[in-house]
Amino acid sequence: MTAPGDTTTGRDVRSSCVSLEPPIERRQLSPTRLLMPDGGVKRLHVVAHAVHDDATGGTEYVGAVMDVTAAKESRQALENAYAEIQTLKDRLHSETTVLREEIDTSSMFEEIVGSSPPLRAVLSHVSKVAPMDSTVLITGETGTGKELIARAIHKRSPRSARAFVAVNCAAIPSSLTASELFGHEKGAFTGALQRRQGRFELADGGTIFLDEVGELPAETQIMLLRVLQEREFERVGGSGPIPVNVRVIAATNRDLQAAVADGTFRADLFYRLNVFPVEVPALRERRPDVPLLIEYFIHRYAKRVGKRIRSVTKETSKLLQSFDWPGNIRELQNVIERAVIVCDSDTLSIDPRWLSSRSLGIPPVVSLCTGTLATHKKDAIEAALKETKGRVAGPFGAAGRLGVPASTLESKIKALKIDKRRFKSGEPSVGLVRDSSREIRELHRGL
Repeated sequence: MTAPGDTTTGRDVRSSCVSLEPPIERRQLSPTRLLMPDGGVKRLHVVAHAVHDDATGGTEYVGAVMDVTAAKESRQALENAYAEIQTLKDRLHSETTVLREEIDTSSMFEEIVGSSPPLRAVLSHVSKVAPMDSTVLITGETGTGKELIARAIHKRSPRSARAFVAVNCAAIPSSLTASELFGHEKGAFTGALQRRQGRFELADGGTIFLDEVGELPAETQIMLLRVLQEREFERVGGSGPIPVNVRVIAATNRDLQAAVADGTFRADLFYRLNVFPVEVPALRERRPDVPLLIEYFIHRYAKRVGKRIRSVTKETSKLLQSFDWPGNIRELQNVIERAVIVCDSDTLSIDPRWLSSRSLGIPPVVSLCTGTLATHKKDAIEAALKETKGRVAGPFGAAGRLGVPASTLESKIKALKIDKRRFKSGEPSVGLVRDSSREIRELHRGL
């Protein structure tokens, strides 16, 4: 390939020296490309001197030509190496930033603890989907350890050597969600003083975990859908697409199908996320794991505060294992940490008043799908909705009172055509609570 200023013979090099006007005593030419007959390129460094002949009044040029091809190639290789080092340095800086954030944010616990059948079923799903690159949607009540399951999937995947970026979608103001996830260009909005990489860019080559994905604003849902479909996105204020290679794991404690029906969550995005669903069981469904979790948390927090706790009182052990734990593992963790802090001996005990008064001790409903009991089911669900003023999920919700997952209760509410909005006002009464409890017990006996 030729370039402007290329020469093909030594005569051309000499001509370039002679053509210097006006004549000067010494001239150093810029490196010259010399095309060789075999198609190769030599880079020459030419120095020319003007020699004046007083007798004739003419000027001759005497010069030297130096082959600097090797030096030029070495310099180019060095520049390429520096550019590659800078790219790797930028990537290392990005991943270090993410890792520093992950270290600063303590997870619920470092390891998955338990051996109950529901947990083993979840871990079986994890081992099957982890080596794949499929999108995973993790569902479950708050405090069940959904992020821990996401980390387990990442650690067992081919992407484990790259970054794991966790984002809590509910903790980001809706006006900043797009910028946080996809980055922005300088001047994209007021306060955007410089270009900023988003979480998807930081997770390139690795895994991004979108917790509380059901809280994403509508406009951000569209941008996320494009990433899942096209594997590219645009920064806020950007002018072109940016390709990205990232695995998406999402989690929510909401019933996304109900949100789709309500029009608050896009149906096409739900189907893109729901490629491989994993439902994490509530702690009340994993009662055999409670003693193991108690032992694990006692050891963890006792070591942290420098105490040695050898045992747990029988009353405490019985109370912890019989409690329904509406806040799941996170609530158990907090209770144990508090007990370790106030413990003055080598035997751990807790104050029953520390436990949530929301656990009514009502046995959980075994099933809400027997057609012959539709009337009783509807009455029990409506009674629970009255008690909770129409709230389904959360520690104060009807699902916790009935002892079923919120997603299951939402499905039954829809199937039984119950309008939960009409229960959002009104104060619960003691008689109503007793009647609801009696209906639930009767429903148990019928099932």
